[in-house]
Amino acid sequence: MRPDRPRRRAASAAAFLGMTGSFLAAACSTSLAPPVSGPSVELPEAFAGSTVSGSYAPSQWWNAFNDPALNRIVEGVLASNFDLAEAVARVEQAKARERIADSIRAPRVQPAAQAEDASAPTNAGIGAQVDELDRNFGLQLPERLSLTTYTFSIDFSYEVDFWERNRNAARAAGSDLLASEWDYRAARIGVVAETVRTYLEIAYLRRQWELSEEIVEIFREREKLTTFRYNHGLDGARDLYRMRRSLWDAEAELPAIEGRLADAEARLWVLLGGFREDLAGLLPDSLPPLAALDPVPVGIPADLLAQRPDVGAARERMEAARYRIGVRRAALKPSLSLGGTVGVQNSDFEDWFHPDQWFRNLTVNLLGPVFQGSRLQHDVALAEKQWDEAVAAYGRTVVTAVNEVEVALAGWETRHRFYTLRKSFAEEARAEAGYQERRYQSGVADYEDYLTAAQTLVSANSALAAAERDLAYARLALHRALGGTWVASEPPRPRPGDSARAAGLRAAAAPAE
Repeated sequence: MRPDRPRRRAASAAAFLGMTGSFLAAACSTSLAPPVSGPSVELPEAFAGSTVSGSYAPSQWWNAFNDPALNRIVEGVLASNFDLAEAVARVEQAKARERIADSIRAPRVQPAAQAEDASAPTNAGIGAQVDELDRNFGLQLPERLSLTTYTFSIDFSYEVDFWERNRNAARAAGSDLLASEWDYRAARIGVVAETVRTYLEIAYLRRQWELSEEIVEIFREREKLTTFRYNHGLDGARDLYRMRRSLWDAEAELPAIEGRLADAEARLWVLLGGFREDLAGLLPDSLPPLAALDPVPVGIPADLLAQRPDVGAARERMEAARYRIGVRRAALKPSLSLGGTVGVQNSDFEDWFHPDQWFRNLTVNLLGPVFQGSRLQHDVALAEKQWDEAVAAYGRTVVTAVNEVEVALAGWETRHRFYTLRKSFAEEARAEAGYQERRYQSGVADYEDYLTAAQTLVSANSALAAAERDLAYARLALHRALGGTWVASEPPRPRPGDSARAAGLRAAAAPAE
């Protein structure tokens, strides 16, 4: 009867496993994470006035400004900016956490090798009992019993993921990883946008410095002319004081521009990751001609918002919160785990791997959830409320993005009209200044009329420079609102590997069905 016990035990274990597997397979669904439903905000089909479509081109969108100097500075910032280095480190941390969460799903295997040397006196313990029996048979035991045992084993354990707890944890970590990658893109756009804005500000201040020097020279000439007229009784003291006050104000504007220029250059140094002695040579003396910029389409497709980094990050964090509900709900269910040890054991090292010396130890555990009062239910409720928070955050992000694009489009249109008006006024002032210069050289007009026309021209050029800067700021705001730029014509031919990468991005950013 004794040899049949292992068979009966094996049959009982098989029946137990079969009953357990049937019970869990019948009780569980594919996942305890809630379906993609509930309150959400969908992207609009188009923005106001949308009539044409475009394709998304987020990479190197700053090339739209057609400025080689700006391109060089942006490349330097991307290579050495500390904020981007921090964002990259956060992405790498998220990758490590994702790998850790995914590795939990695999069986745990741990090899072990052991050499155990035991030595005990024969007059104590079980050795004394054996010695007493051996005396009855006339045998003589040694004073000590020694035994060396060599063992090589592999311990393994595996939890059957019926409720997809580990899988949902891995999915949540994967969504967190995608969110961190979107955060990196947001940081990249933010850093590049701040670089472009600072660059435009420096170029504008340099232009203002030149125009301020010109206006100072004009006021000096007018102050000399007023002093001459005052000495000959043609102008009063009030006229002379007013002209000198205008000269002093114009001269005081120069150090103010110098201070603002130094502050802007220092901010650009920070963006570049340190002091750059060659920064002055990298910067232009004036803004590039904005008339050469590609026109903005009449309407921009709203689906470009799916590529905005903040929208993508909010979407992935919402997905991560949804998967964590599945993790918390799985804690309420029973768990099935398998474990054991397989190896060989021998007292002779030379016969360590003899096939007859193998041993095994297999265990099957079916455990119910640990009784912790209502803590597990509260964990589920907490995860559900965190999901509600993430859904609300996603909705706020989408609504904010839509309004930012609408505002940026309106801002671009108004700034473009304002720039056109300033440009027309500057052209008229240039024509008038040329006309008065010709009249003065021919002796028809006096010097005062010529200086007045020159002053008007400098003021018009100063206002035009400010309008150019504001127009560039509006264009920058539109690129930032869209998370890059658009291509109204045929998109460029993709390089090898780009299609798979783009498909992954679209899948990550696409609204859930």
